[in-house]
Amino acid sequence: MGSMVPMPEQSPSATHDVTNQPPPLAPYDASADPALLEGLRREGAGWAEDGIRRLGLRAGGAEAQEWGELANRHEPELRTHDRYGNRVDEVEFHPSWHHLIRTAVAEGLAGTPWAEDRVGAHVARTAGGLVWGHTEAGHGCPTSMTYAAVPALRAQPDLAKVYEPLLTGREYDPGLRVPTEKRGLLAGMGMTEKQGGSDVRTNTTMATPTGEPGVYTLRGHKWFTSAPMCDVFLVLAQAPGGLSCFLVPRVLPDGSRNTFRIQRLKDKLGNRSNASSEPEFDRTVAWLVGPEGRGVKTIIEMVNCTRLDCVMSSATLMRKTLVEAGHHARHRSAFGARLFDQPLMRNVLADLALESEAATTLTLRLAGAADRAVRGDEGERAFRRIATAVGKYWVTKRGPAFTAEALECLGGNGYVEDSGMPRHYREAPLLSIWEGSGNVNALDVLRALAREPESAESLFGELALARGADARLDATAASLKRELAGADELSARRVVERMALALQASLLVRHAPPAVADAFCATRLGGDWGHAFGTLPAGADLDAVLARSLPA
Repeated sequence: MGSMVPMPEQSPSATHDVTNQPPPLAPYDASADPALLEGLRREGAGWAEDGIRRLGLRAGGAEAQEWGELANRHEPELRTHDRYGNRVDEVEFHPSWHHLIRTAVAEGLAGTPWAEDRVGAHVARTAGGLVWGHTEAGHGCPTSMTYAAVPALRAQPDLAKVYEPLLTGREYDPGLRVPTEKRGLLAGMGMTEKQGGSDVRTNTTMATPTGEPGVYTLRGHKWFTSAPMCDVFLVLAQAPGGLSCFLVPRVLPDGSRNTFRIQRLKDKLGNRSNASSEPEFDRTVAWLVGPEGRGVKTIIEMVNCTRLDCVMSSATLMRKTLVEAGHHARHRSAFGARLFDQPLMRNVLADLALESEAATTLTLRLAGAADRAVRGDEGERAFRRIATAVGKYWVTKRGPAFTAEALECLGGNGYVEDSGMPRHYREAPLLSIWEGSGNVNALDVLRALAREPESAESLFGELALARGADARLDATAASLKRELAGADELSARRVVERMALALQASLLVRHAPPAVADAFCATRLGGDWGHAFGTLPAGADLDAVLARSLPA
């Protein structure tokens, strides 16, 4: 027999020594973004900067980041009956969800701007969403709908007088109770049904007058109603005079539960911390909002607001995942050098940084238009009408590809749940679907062009502000005018994409550093680009782009 060869002695823990892995990102400052802070000031809300910076530090803190993780790990649970068999239709959330939404409401990220007679209030709210969204996206659904419900509810002044003060406050008061006895309210929305989806005019939910002025009973089944624990909902239903908008409270004034049978919670790809449900109405009491037969017109203002929040949330995801990718690249080495110092990785990160800055800058411009439109600026109202739909189409469409590329910067580490990147990746597609998919928004742009010619004039007026600053932008604006003259449904996506890129480029040419604007125009407008991120041309000033977006 051969002799045994002794093995060298090793420390029991040697195989578990961790090297070449990045430290935790948190704590970090979620507001440390020049595009965000410059846009905040430019759009009239510089007065909010100290609050935004404070919120950014809190959002990037270890506690808030853990809230986001726990809220998604411990998903909401539906409880249809109590122990005695009584129907309760309640949804239970992890405490972290309540911490997140309580902070959002306290920071004015729900309905508060409607109660503040201050220039830039809506911009400040959007900027707050751009930083607090670094924590977790799901709780932004009820705060968004609460914000959006206020202008729609104003179509019925007697109802607005009762509910608006509670929807615009800064107190989060969970639990189903008589709305007027609570310190603050959240609002939801019930539009779509299984047979029609975005085609809400095919809704079959019926509204029957009770004989009491403005009071109806509803019977029907909604297909995708998020945040069923909200206090009140704006709902579409077929009244005798046609499709109409109604206010549905979960608890009636006498303290009894309104019929709101939650059949199930949706098992979704992402956005899992947020409960999306299928409620059934059966003699459910509702109050008419606006005239009978004008339901779409009444609720469309709500849709405009939530579309802005879709753009905001996509821009937030881009910035969040870019920060994660940059952090990893700074602390990870491969092939003898830090990832961040390797030319191809720098190209990828710089390309992502361009996309992120363009999305953030456009988001704040849209928020500024909304703020000025609310104050009676008709030119801004026309711009908001078309530019919000354009932005909703394009920015949310870019989100999934962006998030996938940022995830890939982490390699295999990004593919595991511990990194947080899979959660962001699953979230990204929702924002293109919610409030109308890409086709719905592209066609909406064509309708605006046909029915409201002033909206096209406002868009080209915006582009004209950058005329002469970049030849590629000038050429795009000129060709875009020709394309719009012959635009039809078949070409809608192509035309709206070019509108979005021209609008983003015009904003960057006017407001971003030359290195950012030039690289964006060269690639997105000039065609000196590949089909994936990381294909910026050799002449792009990567160092300047990265120093601005991912400073050391």
